Amino acid sequence: MKFAVSTAWIPHEQLAPIAKAADELGYSSLALPDHVVDIADIQTPYPYTEDGSRRWATGAEWPDPWVTVGHLAAVTSRVRFFTSVYIAAMRSPYQVAKTVGTAAVLSGNRVTLGVGVGWCREEFDLLEQPFGTRGRRTDEALELIRRLWAPGDVEYEGQFWNTPKLTMEPTPSERVPIYVGGISDAGFARAARYDGWVGDLCTIDEGARWAAALRAERDKIGATGEFQVIVALTDAITPDDFRRARQLGMTETMTAPWAYYYELDATLEQKLDGMARFSDDVISPLAHD
Repeated sequence: MKFAVSTAWIPHEQLAPIAKAADELGYSSLALPDHVVDIADIQTPYPYTEDGSRRWATGAEWPDPWVTVGHLAAVTSRVRFFTSVYIAAMRSPYQVAKTVGTAAVLSGNRVTLGVGVGWCREEFDLLEQPFGTRGRRTDEALELIRRLWAPGDVEYEGQFWNTPKLTMEPTPSERVPIYVGGISDAGFARAARYDGWVGDLCTIDEGARWAAALRAERDKIGATGEFQVIVALTDAITPDDFRRARQLGMTETMTAPWAYYYELDATLEQKLDGMARFSDDVISPLAHD
């Protein structure tokens, strides 16, 4: 089991010290969320709460994830970065390929593109991108982005984008993994074609059902090779809990480790102390399995 530190709604001035601590303490990744804006009054319900309300308070920070990766990669040497998740369909695939590819090059191939189709119609409208075709455009965009990350000439003709012969440099020297989010049959099927899936808050048993659904989708298409199942476990506390999750098919947990010892909105000093304690209490014992 690997552990990713969730950076959601952390004050921006705390990100660098938290990234440095993660790099030193054995965490595998930092997970970076994405919204361009947080619109005050919306009709679209948030899909991951029972009443459709958003989990974050008004005024929560949403720093651009790829600018953040550029900053944090410069102060770390080992830890990886993935978006949880980036709404590619709100942007041009050419811009996504350029931004993520550059981050991969400058970070020493330590980035993964985690993609979701998006849920907030009003944010799509504000950015002048069609909401109704976001799933199909995500599928085509990911195919195009993969081609743009390869060296040499690229040409592409699709339903949404026609690409003349061009090059996009610099290109990553290693394959950039792609994870897909979405707790739905369509999300599971889309993720099965790539390198992993990014989930949400869940119990171990819920995560096990999602992991089984993903295995079934991969079996349908004959997918082989390593595949990551990333969740945020709400009922895992001890090393044995995380061992059980690993046995049931989950490979990485997104966590705010200080919340095991302090409040979720702990001070920076408490966050760093909680990260160190969690590393001693959980990460180190699992590393010796």
